[in-house]
Amino acid sequence: MPVSHHLLLCATPSKALCCPDPAIGAASWAALKRLVRELGLEDPARPRGIVLRTKADCLRVCAEGPVLLIWPEGVVYGGVTPERIERIVREHVIGGRIVGEWVVQRYQLQVQPTA
Repeated sequence: MPVSHHLLLCATPSKALCCPDPAIGAASWAALKRLVRELGLEDPARPRGIVLRTKADCLRVCAEGPVLLIWPEGVVYGGVTPERIERIVREHVIGGRIVGEWVVQRYQLQVQPTA
C-alpha cells in the first residue's frame, strides 16, 4: 500500500517545552484524526496513497508548539491549532502547496544507497 505523506504531530509532550497548553495540543490531535478520516486520506484505494498520522512526544523543535512535521517534504509547521490543521491538510497534503507563513523549520531526508 503506497503512502503519500506521514504527518507527525508533537502536541502532548511529556515535557511541555514547546507546547505550554496541553489543551491546544489535544484539540489539534483530535482535529487531525477527524480530518484525515473525513477526507478519506486513510482509504487504501486512494490513488495518491494513504496519509499516515502519528502523535509524537518530541520532534526536537522546542518552540512554537504544537508542531507538525510532514514527510516526505520535511516541512515543520508551528503554532498548529485545529484551525491551522485544516488549512495545512487541505493546502499542503491534498493541494501540494506549502503554507509558508507557518513554516518554522525544514528538513531534508538523506537516503543512503544500498549495497
